[in-house]
Amino acid sequence: MHTTITPPLPYVQHVVDKSNQNYVHRQAMEFCRKLRARMETSKLPEDLDDGLERLEDYIQRWRSVRIIYFTMFLMALGFSIILTGIWPFLSELDPNAGKEFMGLIVAANPLGQMIFSPIFGWWGNKLGTIRLPLLISLGLFTIASGLYSSLELCQENVKYWMLASRFLIGVSSANIALCRSYLSAATRLSERTHAVSMVSLAQVLGFIIGPGLQALVTPLGREGYVWFWGGMHINMYTASGWINVIMSMGNFVMFLPFVFQEHKIAAREIMVMQGGTSERDTWKAIKPNYFSAWTLIVAFFVLVFNFVLLETLGTSLTMDMFAWTNEEALYYMGIFMAIAAIISLLTFVLIEPMCKLFAERFVLIWGGFSLMVIGRLLYIPWGPDPPKLAMAYNASANLSSNDPIYLGCPATQDWCPKLPALTLTQFIIGFALTSVGYPIGVTLIQTIFSKVLGPRPQGVWMGLMTGAGCLSRVMGPVFVGSIYTRLGTYWTFGFTSVMMIISMIWLLFSNKLLIPPTFDKMAKVVELQELHNTKDLSSSNSPIDDVEDELLATSKVVRIVPSSQA
Repeated sequence: MHTTITPPLPYVQHVVDKSNQNYVHRQAMEFCRKLRARMETSKLPEDLDDGLERLEDYIQRWRSVRIIYFTMFLMALGFSIILTGIWPFLSELDPNAGKEFMGLIVAANPLGQMIFSPIFGWWGNKLGTIRLPLLISLGLFTIASGLYSSLELCQENVKYWMLASRFLIGVSSANIALCRSYLSAATRLSERTHAVSMVSLAQVLGFIIGPGLQALVTPLGREGYVWFWGGMHINMYTASGWINVIMSMGNFVMFLPFVFQEHKIAAREIMVMQGGTSERDTWKAIKPNYFSAWTLIVAFFVLVFNFVLLETLGTSLTMDMFAWTNEEALYYMGIFMAIAAIISLLTFVLIEPMCKLFAERFVLIWGGFSLMVIGRLLYIPWGPDPPKLAMAYNASANLSSNDPIYLGCPATQDWCPKLPALTLTQFIIGFALTSVGYPIGVTLIQTIFSKVLGPRPQGVWMGLMTGAGCLSRVMGPVFVGSIYTRLGTYWTFGFTSVMMIISMIWLLFSNKLLIPPTFDKMAKVVELQELHNTKDLSSSNSPIDDVEDELLATSKVVRIVPSSQA
């Protein structure tokens, strides 16, 4: 007689669970394999299969461009992530610092960037490579971010240590000039608008997501956590700096030789179009329109100034106008910034299709500047009553600083009881228009600028444009301290509205000068040529003065696809 042995129920359940886990694991691995196969580039796009580069070079080139995207995002994030938290953090570290010193701290970042951007651009041109300057700058960015997050350990002169940390972060962020220069050198004319759109998207998202991340860490509270025997404080103010430290360390690894390889193609493309035999002679023969270049630099300054002014002023403005607490201002501004990031993302997706329907310069003027003008005009207050007035804080009253009597527009600002309040509806609509107009403007200014300059090495020129953007970010916070605090909303937004209107009119009158030079397709077939150089053709990383780019003819045909008209 046979006896049937039934396995224990827990054992059966264990076998079933393990079988299900294996099935889920197999399905997940299969999905990842299919996704990887879809993302892999198996051949060159048809319109780029002209013999200028191999498939391997194309893949490496676009990998390097995407690393540039992330770097631009991180540098923008390093500036914006502390903007909404810097005033309450400074107030707690040093209650006597004041808003004017807060303006200096915010301005220290772009001041360092403005001073060192042309230097970094010149350095990159001189070396013929951007790797070393970028690695050094990212190392400095990591150290400076760690210093900002460790300010609570400082016993004296805390506000000056904060000023120093922000200045050093600005110096490290000067690598943006190198990133923009490399992007111009590593993309074809037909790719330029898309690439600049994406790098501008990365930068704008960095500016917008920064305050959103600050809002996410707000639940950590003022006390937060203390690790490493009191040597590391993580709370709602310092967490933003530690986020920068972690991300910059990852970015540093991305620029190591086994990941990032430089591939420059812009000058080679124009050389072949014109039937030349030397990249250096080709770009030297093309003279840029300097008036157009400087017009775009000034327009860039005005646009960035207006955006940064709003981002810098946002927290203080909402606390003054709507009587919000520090926590409420951080939270709601974080929500506004997150929504603005989504709007900007949709806007960037639409830029390239719009530029296929209309000339880039007209999309810049009517799609970018006009919306920014309306957004500024909307911030001129039209509320029926003045904002709620806040009493000066009195510690002896045994009341919290968040008590309603201490919330609102401070009496130390003489204009508070005299001017009408900004309404929440005005604030939201103006913010939304800025979220659409700004990304269109900065993207197309940089796109047209890189095309106007032609295929020449653009390190110094991009340093000048970056410096203009930095100057606007220096002046924005100072403007808050000197104009908004002393004269109020009418002067602040009246002045910026006039600035935007004058810039828009100037662009309208000079729009024909913003048409980039065109490079005609050659009448005869040009044969593929190779560099008479020991280095790979696709990685022209030698210094500009020593480039050996004499070419030898071979047998493959090169087909040039002309760029879209401006």
